[in-house]
Amino acid sequence: MGIIITIGLWVCKPGGVPFSVSGCFLMMFFLLCGVSGPTVFSGFTSSSLWVLIPALFFGHALNKTGLGKRLSYLVIKAFKPTMGGLIFAWVAIGLFLSALTPSIAVRIVIIMPLAKGSADICGLKKGSTNRALLLLTAWAMALLPGTGWLTGTLLGPVILGLYNSSPKLAGVITFASWSKAALLPVAIMNILLIIGSYFVFRPKPIPVLEREVFVKEYAKLGPVRKEEIITGFLLSLCFILFATGQLHGIPDAAICLGGLFALTAVGIIRVEDISKGISWDLPIFVGVILGLGAIFAETGITPWLAATLTSVLTPVAHNPWLFVFAVTAGLFVVRFFDVTSLILTMAILIPVIPEMSERFAINPLVWITIFVFTGKFFIMSYQNMFALIGESILGGDGWNRKQLALYGTVYLFACLVALVVAVPYWTALGFFK
Repeated sequence: MGIIITIGLWVCKPGGVPFSVSGCFLMMFFLLCGVSGPTVFSGFTSSSLWVLIPALFFGHALNKTGLGKRLSYLVIKAFKPTMGGLIFAWVAIGLFLSALTPSIAVRIVIIMPLAKGSADICGLKKGSTNRALLLLTAWAMALLPGTGWLTGTLLGPVILGLYNSSPKLAGVITFASWSKAALLPVAIMNILLIIGSYFVFRPKPIPVLEREVFVKEYAKLGPVRKEEIITGFLLSLCFILFATGQLHGIPDAAICLGGLFALTAVGIIRVEDISKGISWDLPIFVGVILGLGAIFAETGITPWLAATLTSVLTPVAHNPWLFVFAVTAGLFVVRFFDVTSLILTMAILIPVIPEMSERFAINPLVWITIFVFTGKFFIMSYQNMFALIGESILGGDGWNRKQLALYGTVYLFACLVALVVAVPYWTALGFFK
């Protein structure tokens, strides 16, 4: 009952109550029901939360120093100002920024004003197909490429924490194992989305512009400052350490905490940034969610859920194709109701994955790509908080509902085609037995 009430608070947000405060209500409810304090607050001791919090400050540093904006203009001016050239530019920018910060919100804050400016420079009219395609591509490249590796979006630390909160799943997800399972299908999905949206939207040629137009815009930023160099070096070092974790064995949380300390030690992050630099609503909300696995186990919800879900999945679990597409289709439908980017649904499902994996001999890593694809799904803007952020920044000068729905439909088909490749790939890796 407490979870149902809290879901209602999260979905409807009566009186503008933040996610974090509704989460505090849920923790109060659990405590009143007799759940032990260490179990209720276990999410706040998860190492994943301490990957998330420093990562948010990484994004703040990228935005504060202006490094994100400089990198974006640096890439834009390297491409010809044509529709094809600008689309490839935003792909490159999305990849660059995904490597430097896992915060999608920060990437959108950096990218969307620049994308709007480039659309204005190219003379793309409000409401036109060309403008919508350019801005949707820029938005999608801030959102999607980083999902291919553990630290590319904040969804990675969240899923990591939910897995680690289950004793039988602890240690299953690492940077290497996430990339092994998800990088190929995510890459295929992104390629298909870029190509598919171009053919579906059928953009018209834009007026011929000289590359110097964007070169002049970059020149307005002035010379590279010391703060930008230091920030770029430290964030690049963190990404390298993430990617080489199997060689040195340093935990991801230690890398993130060390990066935050280094940024503070050199004066990029200051005292006032600790309280004002990020929104603490997200870490508190995530901390509540990460504790649900332990709470389900203590209260006996996990065995009941496991029995229910295994009986539902038994008819399709014997066939990898049926299993993957049935689960994916079901979660796409759930996304019309779960507005938390599937975080709440994952908190309910992940504790029962070990039981389903043992019964059906399906590797828990299979679920990562399914969660990523369905968690980032969008047909209407209310389904994706980052679509709302992008629309807010553009102020009505971006895309309309029909254009977003069309782009989201292309994304849906890109995900399904990517899974067609993923199933035999996972089978070859031994994920289905």
